[in-house]
Amino acid sequence: MPFRGQLSSRTLALLVEAMRVTMLAAPGVGLAAPQVGLGLALAVIEDPGAIDLEVAAARERVPVPFRVLINPRYDPLGGEHVSFYEGCLSIPGWQAVRPRWRTVRLTGIDEHLTPLDELVSGWSARIVQHETDHLAGELYIDGALTRSLLAPGESWRHVTEATPQRAAHELGFTLD
Repeated sequence: MPFRGQLSSRTLALLVEAMRVTMLAAPGVGLAAPQVGLGLALAVIEDPGAIDLEVAAARERVPVPFRVLINPRYDPLGGEHVSFYEGCLSIPGWQAVRPRWRTVRLTGIDEHLTPLDELVSGWSARIVQHETDHLAGELYIDGALTRSLLAPGESWRHVTEATPQRAAHELGFTLD
């Protein structure tokens, strides 16, 4: 349900802080309100970025400071998809390759009710799409390449690689 002022500014601030603590403790890089039982169009994101330089470059993964997305929407820009392994706090331990738009236009508001209208690309766009999809009732697995699915304890074989090329070859799936 869209946020339309259902919470006071104090309650909203407390919710945002609780979601941030939960996200970081999980650990994760995003958390949507439905994941904590709230039917509000609200998500928090924060990513320290990739430590490995090869991974950071291949995934276009740069640090994302803490952000609050309220009533977020994204629209793809250009036709380019990128495919990488993704996981989710709602499906602990499982990972699969999910094609996502490389660049999106993000709109919505932040926790101060300031309008958002920006271009987001690379791994940051992946996080925005992942969390916004949660608000529409979609999980990453709904659009994942199912032959790439890795069970808990098996993900170390492919998830830490810069790209899913070797996984695609070994597991028999095609990348975009």
